[in-house]
Amino acid sequence: MIYSKQRELILKAVLENRVHPTADAVFSFLKPDHPELSLATVYRNLNQLAKNGLLIKIPVPGGADHFDGTLEPHYHMICEKCGAMVDVPREYVPPFDHEFEEKTGCRISGHAILFYGTCKHCASSAKASS
Repeated sequence: MIYSKQRELILKAVLENRVHPTADAVFSFLKPDHPELSLATVYRNLNQLAKNGLLIKIPVPGGADHFDGTLEPHYHMICEKCGAMVDVPREYVPPFDHEFEEKTGCRISGHAILFYGTCKHCASSAKASS
């Protein structure tokens, strides 16, 4: 992958922004200080960074892809109230790859699990208003 200032800027924005931003969010964050930046450049570079293993691309059914700079294995939850994406540590989800292989003979090479629920901010707001 060829180095570019814009690619480095986009990578830094995702790594420093722990909310799993979309391409639109990265663009909105960077545009005021970098007026030469285009949305197409942000999309292209985010996809290239994910393809090269520097970011994780999180497809969201019916929504925009999100990007994550945390490369260690983990899962994600989307808040159904505010749309925030939250990390779910892998230890909260029981391992199933080996058991699945033993029972079916199929070997899993990867998976994507996306949980849906209510984030702690929305849950505490709901409690406060009750």
